Amino acid sequence: MKEELLFCPLGGSGEIGMNMNLFAYGKPNKQKWIMVDIGVTFADDSIPGIDLIYPDPGFIIDKKDDLLGIILTHAHEDHIGAIAHIWPQIKCDIYSTPFTAVLIREKFKEKKIDIGKSLKIVDLNGTVDLSPFKIEFITLTHSILEPNGLRIETPAGSILHTGDWKCDPNPLIGDKIDSKRLKEIGDKGVLAMICDSTNVFSVGRSGSELDVRKSLLKIMSRLNNRIIVTSFASNVARMESIFYCAEKTDRHIALVGRSMHRIFKAAKQCGYLKDIIDPIDSRDAKKIPRRKIVYLCTGSQGEPMGAMMRISNNIHPDVFIEKGDSVIFSSKIIPGNEKKLYKLHNQLVREGIEVISEENDFVHVSGHPNREDLKDMYNWVKPKSIIPVHGEHRHMIEHINFAKEMQVPYPVQVENGDIVKIFPGKKPEVFDKAPSGRLYMDGNIGVEEDSKSIKERKNLSNNGYMEVTILVTKKGTIHNNPIISFRGIPIIEEEDFVYGLGNEIRDTSKSFSLNNTKQYQNLIDALKITCRKYSKEKTGKKPFTNINIIQI
Repeated sequence: MKEELLFCPLGGSGEIGMNMNLFAYGKPNKQKWIMVDIGVTFADDSIPGIDLIYPDPGFIIDKKDDLLGIILTHAHEDHIGAIAHIWPQIKCDIYSTPFTAVLIREKFKEKKIDIGKSLKIVDLNGTVDLSPFKIEFITLTHSILEPNGLRIETPAGSILHTGDWKCDPNPLIGDKIDSKRLKEIGDKGVLAMICDSTNVFSVGRSGSELDVRKSLLKIMSRLNNRIIVTSFASNVARMESIFYCAEKTDRHIALVGRSMHRIFKAAKQCGYLKDIIDPIDSRDAKKIPRRKIVYLCTGSQGEPMGAMMRISNNIHPDVFIEKGDSVIFSSKIIPGNEKKLYKLHNQLVREGIEVISEENDFVHVSGHPNREDLKDMYNWVKPKSIIPVHGEHRHMIEHINFAKEMQVPYPVQVENGDIVKIFPGKKPEVFDKAPSGRLYMDGNIGVEEDSKSIKERKNLSNNGYMEVTILVTKKGTIHNNPIISFRGIPIIEEEDFVYGLGNEIRDTSKSFSLNNTKQYQNLIDALKITCRKYSKEKTGKKPFTNINIIQI
């Protein structure tokens, strides 16, 4: 049987976030595998108690003995966020460039996991030989330091996995996109390009960090009082721009928020942010006149515990904001975050604070390719096939249409779990399906979507909680009244509700022999039905109910 070259996304295809991609080469059932990226996405308010979601890695865990390594394109959470949760189940080598490696080590340190020598640092534009794969890291531009595309060379031919990228002519930090090398790769032939689809609907170009810096300087030069800038902490070029603008406007700068300090420290450690002013401690910044201070803080998406939200609610211990100050949201409003962000904007404006965002000024550019950027990449690489990833279904279908306009012979539409045979065959096509899904980080345990803990918490969130304790004598009679407690049930007359429910409980209990402990479970089940039914009639809610029977 012939060797096969396969591609399989377990996450990030049909959604934006939690990217996890697999490549395989070899004879059927004897393939060697590599994983590219291992990310998370963030849960919304519909799943109480859950913050992080990541792809179910079960398919590759079953093949862990043939998994040669994890290759990381860059350090955004949707590409590395799941690594400390999944790695202990596969324990293979991890390959990344230096900045990403610093953040990876921190993740394992927080989880108290020793990765020893398993983390391999790759030089910028370096190569990794994991036979039958030879992987070349190619410098691209994005909204974080050290973004890489990957040329994955195999005996069947080469694949280009773009990771996240854009064409930024002036990225400020890091090298420009290596178009010369991409053209050379295209000239040698590319069987398939796995490509970012995030901005496929956006015309023109995604813009440059230098242009944002110029605009921010113009904005900050006209502001007279305290300035708070909130941005994605991972965007080190934007961070450097705020430092630059602070210096040019004769202001001190203070960093606020754990992520901001973490990224600043990691960038410094890797030799970036050399020519900037020193930040001051946010506690010392309270002594600085309003017109002389800039705060750069986390929470640009209105996160409840982000620094920006705490500042606006006047509960931050070090940063105070008042009428006449200004807040610059130097970030994109991510779809799904509009409601909480507009609430935050309204709260600030109502208190006489000027809010500057992408809606009313030029304060942000995307880190993903618009259509003109995509055209450049297609013209450089000239792939025989294109497989869109990193997008919702609407993005990827539009990307397929775009690829056809660019006269790519074989565009392939995929979703999570699809196994694409890139070689052999006349053209790449989906030929099989791998089990795929998502796991929810519940505390420090990964659980499935329909897990008991999540179902129970949703029930609690929607319907409230009731607990009933019955004391049973040796003679099999109920001692005194049932002890009833509840939370989250909309009760107006509590005394009447408890009195009526007590009667229902006693009536139900009479039909059971209480001096027979074998009947207790049947009684518990019957009482749960009775309590939920009574509550539904009186309040419209069927609470999560717990029954205790105590023999005295």
